[in-house]
Amino acid sequence: MIGLAFWIETTFRSAGGLAAVLLPAGPLVYLYLFKMMSFMQSRLGPMEAGPAGSMQLLAEVGKFLQKEDLFPAKADRIVFAAAPFVVLVSSFLLVVVVPFGPDAWFVNLDTGVFFAMAVSSVSVIGILMAGWASASKYSMLGGLRAAGQLIAYELPLVLAVMGVVIQAGTLNMQDIVLAQAEGEIFGFGGIGNPFIITQFLGFVIFMIAMQAELTQPPFDMPVAESELVTGYITEYSGMRFLLFFIGEFATAGIFAMIASVLFLGGWWVPGIDPDSNLFNILGPAVMFAKVLGVTFLVFWFRITYPRFREDQLQKLAWKVLIPLSLLNIVITGILKVAF
Repeated sequence: MIGLAFWIETTFRSAGGLAAVLLPAGPLVYLYLFKMMSFMQSRLGPMEAGPAGSMQLLAEVGKFLQKEDLFPAKADRIVFAAAPFVVLVSSFLLVVVVPFGPDAWFVNLDTGVFFAMAVSSVSVIGILMAGWASASKYSMLGGLRAAGQLIAYELPLVLAVMGVVIQAGTLNMQDIVLAQAEGEIFGFGGIGNPFIITQFLGFVIFMIAMQAELTQPPFDMPVAESELVTGYITEYSGMRFLLFFIGEFATAGIFAMIASVLFLGGWWVPGIDPDSNLFNILGPAVMFAKVLGVTFLVFWFRITYPRFREDQLQKLAWKVLIPLSLLNIVITGILKVAF
């Protein structure tokens, strides 16, 4: 194996991280936002730009790039300009701990789960920056709503992951994949131990909390059009609005990657030796297929359910999800000791 200079290796890893964040966003927008939503509502969706509207996303990007980048007269220009980049940086930090094969990873941290849960909260800072710096009551209300919502749902998200950590016995994302590949379910190891089976309650809680973290309907109060215009992004235009849009769908893809690693075995497929070098080639494709499955659920819920009221959202987090996630931890701990 040929060793590469540190700066070359870092350049390749940075380019790979950029691709891992941005490339999934395009297919998710086209497949689910443009097409699946249209078909579920008996429409065709975009059809003019490219075959079956496949170039519509590029047309949208070109449109936003041509728009003027405006600053509100009373805005804090530095904070206002930096906010969308802070949100997007959160997505780039999340992807670095996601493994794509036995040797295909950016950073193999022993505390990978802890790191992922910590940096997922960075986006809240960017949203608060956008809401406060816009000098708009609509934006400020959207930012405050987002902060309250993300803080409430961060707890069940982390507690749902705790069940996986207890069962796997590690915080390392790569080791969690291997624990599922090499594990057994009550002595049966024919399909390994995908944690979606033994941690199904944790998976459901994680998906609901993930939907709220992404501010996707029915948890879209921070950008509720009928109440707040578009909330914390009301005053944004051009490239900065596009960055918020990209960040939303890129983060959806990365959270789906994390869910795939924690509950679906990540890059591993049952029946194949997890140490096989084949997974260094097929692993990213396997991950992408699982990401499409997880994000299908995200957008299905987005299209299906109406927006919650603010009190309903908080009650769901504090009175339902958190007690259930604590119960899941207790049950997991008992079964871990017993078996």
